[in-house]
Amino acid sequence: MTSDEDLDKLLDNLPFFIKQHVNNHIYKDKIIEIIIDLGRRPEGRFPTGPEYLSQKIISWQDIEYTTKRISKFSNDNRAGIERTLHRISCIRNRQFLITGLTCRIGRAIFGTISLARDLLESGQSILILGKPGVGKTTIIREIARVLSDEMEKRVIIVDTSNEIAGDSDIPHPGIGRARRMQVAQTNLQHQVMIEAVENHMPQVIIIDEIGTELEALAARTIAEKGVQLVGTTHGNCLENLIKNPPLTDLIGGIQYVTLSDDEAKRRKTQKSILERKSYPAFQIAIEINEQNLWTIHENVKDSIDLLLRGNYTVTQTRQFIRAEKTLIKYKSLQTPGLFKSPNPTQNLRALEQKSWGVKNSQSILNSRNIKQKKLIIYSYSLSYNLLKEVISRFKIDIVLTKELKKASLIIGLKKHLQQNQKLQKIAEQKNIPIYGVNRSSIYQIAKLIQFIML
Repeated sequence: MTSDEDLDKLLDNLPFFIKQHVNNHIYKDKIIEIIIDLGRRPEGRFPTGPEYLSQKIISWQDIEYTTKRISKFSNDNRAGIERTLHRISCIRNRQFLITGLTCRIGRAIFGTISLARDLLESGQSILILGKPGVGKTTIIREIARVLSDEMEKRVIIVDTSNEIAGDSDIPHPGIGRARRMQVAQTNLQHQVMIEAVENHMPQVIIIDEIGTELEALAARTIAEKGVQLVGTTHGNCLENLIKNPPLTDLIGGIQYVTLSDDEAKRRKTQKSILERKSYPAFQIAIEINEQNLWTIHENVKDSIDLLLRGNYTVTQTRQFIRAEKTLIKYKSLQTPGLFKSPNPTQNLRALEQKSWGVKNSQSILNSRNIKQKKLIIYSYSLSYNLLKEVISRFKIDIVLTKELKKASLIIGLKKHLQQNQKLQKIAEQKNIPIYGVNRSSIYQIAKLIQFIML
């Protein structure tokens, strides 16, 4: 990864004693924020923790020196520096005088999206969740550049506080060829989102910090128009969205449903339960646990259903390590749902078979036999090298074959398997189960193999 930042342009607008200390600091390139509060010592926030930047106490003159050299504060008390990605937020007293400044250092970091490049190529809408300061804005800035420059899509950024493309009428080069629409007032963001779709024919809309019911509704409207969405919102995980009423529309909405006596008895639940109302506006969700550690939900609809039911779900984590490798792990967890189903494991298997599309009626019957012997896989319409890479991650005895007669099961793309009647007929005659995946991705193939080996 490489970092292109304009930290010196920010330091030039701060009091000299702060600038001097930061320039001499060994972790200058890693500083996250600079805090300036009246009557206190200036403070720097680093990944290792907070640290005082000087023994000098901040005065009115120090705050005035900085505020006069930056752009005017908007109605959300945010300002910036021309042609940079830095954000300066102010704290006011009861007389609306500025008594504190939070200077967040903005960086265009190239390569951050390498953890989820395959998800971008899917063309599905992506929601990024994370607590403040974890790097969500940096990630969607890089997404904008990759989608517009490398994938050559028409991308429009709805930039509410000028954090994504910088505080200038000329966007920062960190967003590539993507276009930027500024928002005059924060409460009008949802209107600009709709305007972007109606006036400028985008293929992708990028929104930072979806936080109101109107913005969530606008996101759903955009999704239903067939435009790919990439958005961020505050929250550690999908569960936070379920418990946040204004934003539940992003994941399909939540409603109470009253079951009949027989159905409640069959499910072993109360009569009033929570269920998802409709399809989510976002199909994929990324939870930013740490800067280089993400949890991926490749099917938000299924993840929400499992969360509400308290069933078992397979979670995927991706981690970027210094050797420039991506480590992918899978864990089976029981989600703390609002009601439990009678057989969570059975429901998970049924769900996975539905999503992968098991094409042969004998698959379930033969799965027990498959687990008792060496797996010999025949790949149809899937890259041989891709399968080899996935198999290498599992410490199990799996062999790839190019001869159909020797195979113990067949794996391929669902849409191609459905079209090949001859292959289905041969598989039925030889009693070979067929498993189909929706997309040629490492995650789906790995999840399928894990399911087969359960």
